[in-house]
Amino acid sequence: MTREPVLSIRNLSVDYGLGDAAVRAVRDVSLTLHRGEVLGLAGESGSGKSTLAYGMLRLLPPPGVIRGGQVTYHPRDGEPIELLSLSRKRLRRFRWAEVAIVFQGAMNSLNPVHTVATQLTDVIAAHEPRTTAAARRARAVELLKLVGINADRLGSYPHQLSGGMRQRVMIAMALALEPRVVVMDEPTTALDVVMQRQILATLVELRERIGFSVLFITHDLSLLVEFSDRIAIMYGGRIVESAPAAELYRSSLHPYSDGLLHSFPALRGPRRELSGIPGSPPDLRAMPAGCAFHPRCPKAFDPCADRAPELAEPAGREDAGRSVACWLHTAERVTP
Repeated sequence: MTREPVLSIRNLSVDYGLGDAAVRAVRDVSLTLHRGEVLGLAGESGSGKSTLAYGMLRLLPPPGVIRGGQVTYHPRDGEPIELLSLSRKRLRRFRWAEVAIVFQGAMNSLNPVHTVATQLTDVIAAHEPRTTAAARRARAVELLKLVGINADRLGSYPHQLSGGMRQRVMIAMALALEPRVVVMDEPTTALDVVMQRQILATLVELRERIGFSVLFITHDLSLLVEFSDRIAIMYGGRIVESAPAAELYRSSLHPYSDGLLHSFPALRGPRRELSGIPGSPPDLRAMPAGCAFHPRCPKAFDPCADRAPELAEPAGREDAGRSVACWLHTAERVTP
């Protein structure tokens, strides 16, 4: 992995609805995915993770609206590409060829009335119309083998596959055109723990073999700790902490990150009590003043209820590549 960016998001904001009634689901989010990196994006349901992914790829369903920001793709050769200003025709060619997505819920994403072969070859035909039917089928066989599925499953319909196999088909479809970035939105949801680990092992092997970058979205932080190079934590539509995965696990800085880490059993070592996070995620229609997490935060003090902290490097530390949005770790901290 290099520190060369492949996809950069700057001040992206996404609303649902227009005018005063609009719900601000993503608020001035900035994030960089580096070449060859697995970047994990974690947070509770409703924190804005999937909206961020669909917004940056312009896949938002109505009434989703991109209110501002930039999303830039950096190819190995050529000029950077600004996704939010691409024409629909160029965007159609760009998606799947350069950036692909594995949608949440494979059973709902696959067409139930078409075979696996039809769905895989349709993707190739749409982007590479000059290829022959035989070449497309050969590529479909290759893709299934890539994710550990026998070629005789090409004639199967989605309902004839297990949940894990359907998810593998979705991964194969995302890799059909060898994109440089793969966005995975909750790819292991509704799968048992054994199958989750098998899917993750497949992803790790494929990334090492093919060399693509991954934006991995999930509410399960325990998965990201094992699988990701770096983790960003979202809360109330904002990034509240970003750090290398191992450092975040050893010493999280934001109280919300700490609460997430104490919401699942330790991967090793002695048993510890699971504390969880009190309260509920904020209502995006009526966000609290100041830091959005302060009503649930056990360490909140005076400035937390009045001013929202900026995402910045933690004061008094020399941790490279870390940032946090918390008054406990800013140079302006007021001693409680």
